[in-house]
Amino acid sequence: MGFADEHLIPLLDEGLGNSGYLVDLGDGRALAVDASRDLRTLREAAGRRGLTVAYAADTHLHADFLSGAVQLAHDDGAHVLASAAGNRAFPHTPLADGDETDLGGLTLRALATPGHTDEHLSFLLLDGERELGVFTGGSMIVNSAARTDLLGAHRTDELARAQYRSLRRLAALPDHTSVWPTHGAGSFCSAPPGSERTSTIGEQKHTNPLLAAPDEDTFVRRLLAGLGSYPDYFDRLTEANRHGPAVLTSVPPLPALDAGQVKSLLAAGGHVVDVRPAADYAAGHIPGSLSIPLRDQFATWLGWLLPDTAPLAFVTNDDQDLSEIVWQAYKIGYERLAGHLTGGMPAWLADGNEQAATEFVAADHTGNRPYIDVRQEVEFADGHVPGAVHIELGDLAAHAADAPAGPVVACGHGERAMTAASLLERAGQTDIAVLRGGPADYAAAHGRRLTQGAEDTRS
Repeated sequence: MGFADEHLIPLLDEGLGNSGYLVDLGDGRALAVDASRDLRTLREAAGRRGLTVAYAADTHLHADFLSGAVQLAHDDGAHVLASAAGNRAFPHTPLADGDETDLGGLTLRALATPGHTDEHLSFLLLDGERELGVFTGGSMIVNSAARTDLLGAHRTDELARAQYRSLRRLAALPDHTSVWPTHGAGSFCSAPPGSERTSTIGEQKHTNPLLAAPDEDTFVRRLLAGLGSYPDYFDRLTEANRHGPAVLTSVPPLPALDAGQVKSLLAAGGHVVDVRPAADYAAGHIPGSLSIPLRDQFATWLGWLLPDTAPLAFVTNDDQDLSEIVWQAYKIGYERLAGHLTGGMPAWLADGNEQAATEFVAADHTGNRPYIDVRQEVEFADGHVPGAVHIELGDLAAHAADAPAGPVVACGHGERAMTAASLLERAGQTDIAVLRGGPADYAAAHGRRLTQGAEDTRS
């Protein structure tokens, strides 16, 4: 078959910053690469073309999402292709460096590219002898390479040096070869994230600063300098993917709960997650609940801030999609979903329960409160309010005692800041305001200029 751009269908997960891929093989069959357990986008794309997934290839044992390969094997009879070194505990075709799979006109060649993980493979797609593109997973990504610290600090330098060799191996492919990475902008597996999702080998030779490193030591320094924090759940999913996620035979339910059941869940050590917009949470919420607005980044913050071992109940608005909550939770292995509060906050209040409220204020109504910035380090360094106390949202629960009393909490827009305020309220703080906006709004309202660069600002 002749291969054209329309045969490759990117499957973008905006929230996790990842791209899976569906390749139309031209005969009603398809190849899926790095498909997530949340297969809704893949199913929609396959359905439009009448495709059945015949092959499901995983470039590595993912830390940020559960693989959909086992589900595709169950549903479509897909042959799972993955590294033999991954020691996966479910049926698959174990591949080593140089192994090829005949896709029926196209060929998929495994290239060992360790670094992001030990067992990492890239997959080179060939039409005869012509290199069409390479699925690089967490090896070469656009203008960077994926992080090498997921297996522990004691392995970080070793894996960074492996990443150096892997990138150079990929760079030896012909310039016309397309580069199709999994990790990209917004992914906590990227170091640092770029803006473009795909590229070519030729472009990367000219634009990737890591490929421009004159030697291995310089490469390692540049790569490790871009490593920021990452969600706690990353430490669990590699092994979950090695064993394989449970097959789902239907869309998991999110049962209806009354107010009494929600109270009982809280009393028994469960958690209430309020997924309504930040302004709705501010106006009134269940005391002790955690605000994580339902948006693209919902799964990231759910997995960063709460354990996967306790039951979760959700507070929603009537117009919010319950299946979105379920799939975002399930794709990162959160399956103890007790249900949602039927009738939302009006039902909670009608049952005679109290609610709490949080100030959600414009920049010119913050007064002289201490300013807490909960953004990531790279965001903070790019521009922050002078004198701000910087505690990343992911670290806040463990460092709530470091937060000044009576603060205004801020991020870029307000969603993460509202989550931070809910964490501080759970830790016992009561006089908290959340900035409706970001640092530039605050600086303009207070006649100040933002400061750049990292600094130790924790009180």
